[in-house]
Amino acid sequence: VLAIGVQRMIERNAIIRKLPAVETLGSATIICSDKTGTLTQNKMTVEKLFYNGGFVDARDPQKLDPEKDKHLQILITSGILCNDSQVNEVDGEKKTIGDPTETALVDLGLRLNMDKRDLDSQAQRVDEVPFDSDRKLMTTVHKYGEAYRVYTKGAPDALLERCTRVLADGIIKEMDSDMRLLIQNANDAMAKDALRVLAAAYKDVKSIPDGDKQNALENDLIFVGLFGMIDPPRPEARDAVKLCKRAGIKPIMITGDHRVTAVAIARDLGILEREEEAITGAQLEDMSDEELKQRVKQFSVYARVSPEHKVRIVKAWQEWGQIVAMTGDGVNDAPALKRADIGAAMGIVGTDVAKEAADMVLTDDNFATIVAAVEEGRRIFANILKAIQFLLSCNIGEIFVLLVATLLNWPEVLLPIHILWVNLVTDSLPALALGVDPAEKDIMDRKPRDPNSRVFDSGMVRRILYQGIMVGGLTLAAFRIGLRTSLQVGETMAFAVLALSQLVHSLNMRSNRHSIFKVGLGSNPQLIGAICLSGLLQIAVVTVPFLSGIFKVAPLAAEHWLEVALLSLAPLAIVEIVKLLGLNTSKDEDI
Repeated sequence: VLAIGVQRMIERNAIIRKLPAVETLGSATIICSDKTGTLTQNKMTVEKLFYNGGFVDARDPQKLDPEKDKHLQILITSGILCNDSQVNEVDGEKKTIGDPTETALVDLGLRLNMDKRDLDSQAQRVDEVPFDSDRKLMTTVHKYGEAYRVYTKGAPDALLERCTRVLADGIIKEMDSDMRLLIQNANDAMAKDALRVLAAAYKDVKSIPDGDKQNALENDLIFVGLFGMIDPPRPEARDAVKLCKRAGIKPIMITGDHRVTAVAIARDLGILEREEEAITGAQLEDMSDEELKQRVKQFSVYARVSPEHKVRIVKAWQEWGQIVAMTGDGVNDAPALKRADIGAAMGIVGTDVAKEAADMVLTDDNFATIVAAVEEGRRIFANILKAIQFLLSCNIGEIFVLLVATLLNWPEVLLPIHILWVNLVTDSLPALALGVDPAEKDIMDRKPRDPNSRVFDSGMVRRILYQGIMVGGLTLAAFRIGLRTSLQVGETMAFAVLALSQLVHSLNMRSNRHSIFKVGLGSNPQLIGAICLSGLLQIAVVTVPFLSGIFKVAPLAAEHWLEVALLSLAPLAIVEIVKLLGLNTSKDEDI
């Protein structure tokens, strides 16, 4: 059943790398997800610019003229040159390739007739300090004649700390507290509009420094402006978040973006209701592990966090006994993916290291796929329980027949070949078909299953016993009815009722809560096919002379077949009545 589930999950864009993860998914109580590309579309577009003390709408390129506005030209050039994306021409159309944040900056340049390829040739990159998630900055050095220009872009709060001057009204001025506050307010205003904000700065140097290039290049910078980009939420993510909450699963957003941006997106998706539910990486750093454990239930959004923080978040939840699913794509995410109960790596942008550490790979990098996988995990576990309950109740029925017959000193009710036949044919095919049973409609309205709960809880044991006694009792009744004609007819009727009643009983397994008529008789065609095939084989054993001789059964008259049919259908009626009375499940059962 687990293996069948793995195949079904592939169809839902989830590749399971470790088989036990299928079952664990059904118990998930926490889903920690990256924002960009997982909860959002990862299609960045620059919507707003802030420079020279004011905002400019970047969606209308007609209003922007870098040729006349030199400040704007420097800002756009900063975004294009401090950038690792590329421009390719396909069928006469320019296409940008690279990180979505960086391609958004290059796309803006193309709309303003500033091609990255031209700028790269005019100002060759001669050195760089690559982006780092701790610094949250990227720096490149470009040669202009005999001098060099340094361009830096990154998180506004991180970059602003390194800026001592600002470009304003075409003049480089000292950065005072009023200007710093103005820039911070602009950053907050754009973040509240759910924009991802990047800051740009530059400076001119006479030579490339030796030694500690990072400190030499990323200090005493001239602030140029801000880019405000939108990465709209995935439409399906909103529905997935609602489904999570219905299913008793807490969705958590983890992002490197500004807190205000994260809160805006999370509120839009329904992850967060109050701003107090958001925390930053800096605040997380100030907390001890014990304090984080005590407060972790308060937070739904983690902003400006590093991959290393993910491990602490997972541990804090696990100490409360929660089953945590964690997404990740980078090399630094591997420890968190390994630590989580279910590590989910991104299939599109994920690194090989992240995929190796994960239990599951999302081929579409979509949050909704994780939720679909959880639903599939619940369905698979429920189907395993259905198969176990069916097989054990049928076997208890057989044991009950033999036990009662022995205690009452009755003639032999079932021959050894009869029991072997029932176990081989009528048990196995329906049990396998139950393994592909569709999920019940309310499966995501139930709370997650406690991973420490026992398979054989009181509800399961009670059902196995009463349903086993039911099957056994009907078989004994058939034997006593047939015994009035002859011992062989009694054995034949008992054999037929035992086999056919078990086939009918398999329909009861499709739901412990709901009537089979509400679930739908035909919604599992594999089970109907298994019942029909096994039923025909059973009838053939009794009616075909060659086979009846092997199984030592007698031909049955029409009235005997009618009695066999009524007794075989009885399990359906009995269990339906028990369900109607609400006695088939206990109040605390999850499945």
